[in-house]
Formats: sequence, structure tokens, C-alpha cells
Amino acid sequence: MTNEMRAVMVEAFGGPEVMEVRTVARPEPARDEIVVEVRAAGVNPFDWNVRRNGYWFTTPWVPGWDVSGVVVDVPAGENRFRVGDEVFGMPHLPRQAGAYAEYVAAPARHFARKPANLDHVHAAALPLGALTAWQALTEAADVKPGDRVLVHAAAGGVGHLAVQLAKSLGAWVIGTASAGKHDLLRELGVDEPVDYTTRDFGELRDVDVVLDLIGGDYERRSMGVLKPGGLYIGLPDPTRLPALRVMADELGVRAAVVSVVPDHAVLEHVVGLVERGELRVVVAETFPLEDVAKAHEVGEANRTTGKLVLTVSDR
Repeated sequence: MTNEMRAVMVEAFGGPEVMEVRTVARPEPARDEIVVEVRAAGVNPFDWNVRRNGYWFTTPWVPGWDVSGVVVDVPAGENRFRVGDEVFGMPHLPRQAGAYAEYVAAPARHFARKPANLDHVHAAALPLGALTAWQALTEAADVKPGDRVLVHAAAGGVGHLAVQLAKSLGAWVIGTASAGKHDLLRELGVDEPVDYTTRDFGELRDVDVVLDLIGGDYERRSMGVLKPGGLYIGLPDPTRLPALRVMADELGVRAAVVSVVPDHAVLEHVVGLVERGELRVVVAETFPLEDVAKAHEVGEANRTTGKLVLTVSDR
């Protein structure tokens, strides 16, 4: 087995053109890490936000966190997985995972067995979105049956999973998206689709929880639809929390942000939902690893329904 692999490298943060596929050394696993041969890698807004802005990461940097693939190496004492097992996960976040590559090394507990009824492309579209939505709806919001939950960008990569997970918790779900996506939203369980191009969602009232996947001017407007004490959850930029809390205090509501972290137990719950047909993942488009810049360009246009996925290996 070769000690080299293909990976997307970023030497300086910037536009899509900074990403280049290169031959680099395979990752050396730590004593508690398995090695996964990556078959597909999900593409997320966080990927291109880091590529543009850097945040706390340094170069050289390999993008990506969503992984689906096959275990090729396990450490002594690892009992959850064996070589040959098909797994998926969101390893290492908030550290670099390097999912845009042929191999990833990470702790076994950052992965779960891939849903039996999904191929690697669809499995790679699940982890970050499902974990983000679940941690927001259950840990930040403690959504209960009958709660009114508003999800912005409800047909997007995180949004289309969030509306289904909210329904699984018994919520009445309102979702914003353009009219052409409303049939999909209804199929996914949205009770009240809102076409943001023709209707001001700010007219809504008595919402218990808002999951805002957009930010910007949606922040204050979203807080305005909450019932007293309701919860606004923001995702795009965790550094916004102090300002969000000041805004929320002015309006008599609460504010939180979610910084998603790996959680194999939640992934295993998600597997059960998928295998029972209670959670559907939508893949909008796939790209070979060499077309990673095109994938980012499509994603940054903010018109995608569901997820974008890189195909890394078909072995």
C-alpha cells in the first residue's frame, strides 16, 4: 500500500482557485485513531468560509469534514470497527479533518457505521448537517412535541435535515425557501412553507424556536417572530453571540449559537432514522475531487437544494 495520496491543498486562504489537488503523504494515525479510505466527502458552507477567511486554521490546509468511506486500519484495542467496515462521520471539528483527500485518520468515536440503505455519496452528505441540526434542536433548544420551529433555508444542506429532525421531535415546522422548493419541503414534512420572495416571514408570530442558517438581517427579523422567551439559534458565525444576546434582551427573547462537534451516538441515532425511512438526505450534485473549485463556486451561489458532494474514490 502506497504511503501517498491525493488531497486538496490550500497554501493561502482566498477564492476557489487557491485549492489544488496534489500528491501528499498519507496521514499517520495517532494511537487512538482509525484510518478511513474516503469514498466521498460532503461540501459545506463552513468549508468555503474557512477557505476564504482562515479563522483559527493555518496553511497548508486540507478542507472538509464530512466523510464516508471504508476502514483500512484500526489500532490495537479498537472494538467498534474492523478493517473493511463502511463508516461515515464528521471527524475532528473544530480542528482540521482533511476530508478532501483519499484517506483520513481520526478517533473511531468520530464515526458510525454507514446506513445500509445509503451509498457513500449520500452518506457523506449527512454528518455535519445532521449533527448541527440535532445539536441545535435538542441541546440548545430542547424542542418538544407541539413546539413551533422556524427553519430558514429549509431546503439547503443543513435545513432539509433540520426540518425532518424537528418533525421527528414532534414539532410544527415552518420553513423558508423559494416557491419552487415548496413541494420538496412538504415531502420532507414542513407544515408551513414560506416563500421569502413574496411573503415577509416577519409577519409570523408565536414561534418557539428559530434556526437561522442565513444570518445578516435575518437575525433581528427572526427574533421578532418569537414568543416571549423564545429561542433564536444562529449558526453562521459563533463570534456573533455577544451581539445576538444584546439584541435578544432588547426583544425579550433568548439567543444561542451552535458550534457543532463530533458525536457518534447522534450519528447512530441518525442511522436508525435513515434506515427506517424517517430521514432523507438530498444530494443536489456531485463533483470529482479535481473539480473542487467548481463545487465551491456552485455552493457559494447559495441556490443549492440539499448537499454537494465530492466523489473521491470508487474502489
